[in-house]
Amino acid sequence: MKTKKFLNRISSDPDICHGKPCIKGTRIPVYLIVSMVAEKMSFEEIIKDYPSLTKEDIKAALQYAAELCEFEAYAI
Repeated sequence: MKTKKFLNRISSDPDICHGKPCIKGTRIPVYLIVSMVAEKMSFEEIIKDYPSLTKEDIKAALQYAAELCEFEAYAI
């Protein structure tokens, strides 16, 4: 079974950001990071705006989103 190390960087707490998945120890939601990457922001630009993030955090957010896409489908 493939280890999902990225999950060590993601947390969900109903008292933080209404339970939306965030980078552990921050209030930075995964969806925000994925949105910034989609808008063609570089990892360096994202880290400049959110200095508490690391490249590994950004990669974890993308891996988490990819994992969700494997199981979720939305009507378009």
